[in-house]
Amino acid sequence: MERKHAKYERLLNFCKALPPTKTAVAHPCDESSLRGAVDAARLGLIAPILVGPRARIEAVAKEHKIDLSNLPIVDAPYSEASAEKAVELVREGKAEALMKGSLHTDELMGAVVRRETGLRTARRISHCFVMDVPSYAETLIVTDAAVNIAPTMEDKVHIIQNAIDLAHALRFPEVRVAILSAMETVNPKVPSTVEAGALCKMADRGQITGGVLDGPLALDNAVSLTAASIKKIASPVAGRANVLIVPNLEAGNMLAKSLSFLAGADAAGIVLGARVPIILTSRSDSPLAHETSCALALLLARSKQQVKP
Repeated sequence: MERKHAKYERLLNFCKALPPTKTAVAHPCDESSLRGAVDAARLGLIAPILVGPRARIEAVAKEHKIDLSNLPIVDAPYSEASAEKAVELVREGKAEALMKGSLHTDELMGAVVRRETGLRTARRISHCFVMDVPSYAETLIVTDAAVNIAPTMEDKVHIIQNAIDLAHALRFPEVRVAILSAMETVNPKVPSTVEAGALCKMADRGQITGGVLDGPLALDNAVSLTAASIKKIASPVAGRANVLIVPNLEAGNMLAKSLSFLAGADAAGIVLGARVPIILTSRSDSPLAHETSCALALLLARSKQQVKP
């Protein structure tokens, strides 16, 4: 079994050779979010611009002995204003990534998706977990477990393409996408199997590019060569998937948390499909997961795969 965290350690080591990403950190007004931004800056992953009420940020830093080291602070009076100002910095070209502080995710994403002043592109915005599962040879991308509740097939085209672009930014030699359902055959009574079949055909016709797709696949057939062999599934994806596309948010959330809490996996999250990568961290994230989320944003910001407005 591979050493725990080994995949993340390789990713962080690779990022040492890259210049940090100018990152607007929206409302870092508690110890967790402020320390996370400062620690990522110390590692050379981001160059943070702290956006929020200056007095409150400085008070948190003083209370918890966090050295701001003359980091720039853009004053904004409250959380929603912080989100709007952070998005504005991106639109002005002063930041290459966006990072959630201690405000609610809805407040940040509300500013991101606002039609006139936000960061929308032609793509659907979606979330990916990049998971380091010690017992699995591949780094796994799981999507979407946090943003799209019940995605349509049209939404899934964007979700898949976002995940493929992330995989390329992570330098996957081959992107093997498994579209998950409860079974490996198309069954008209199970809509996710029908969508999986259609999405694979769309990839065949060039409507989804950059990866090899197969589906529907049950989870065992996607990640176990033995299970795929028993079911006589012959494909370049079955048993070797490195991108897992789930039917809906509930399935994705349960899959990601099962891998984390039952298989000892690390999970670093990133939001794609906007003009810049968005780092959505949680107070429950480990420092390593927090740092790796920043590393993902750095790789995406430096990748030619960025989504254009």
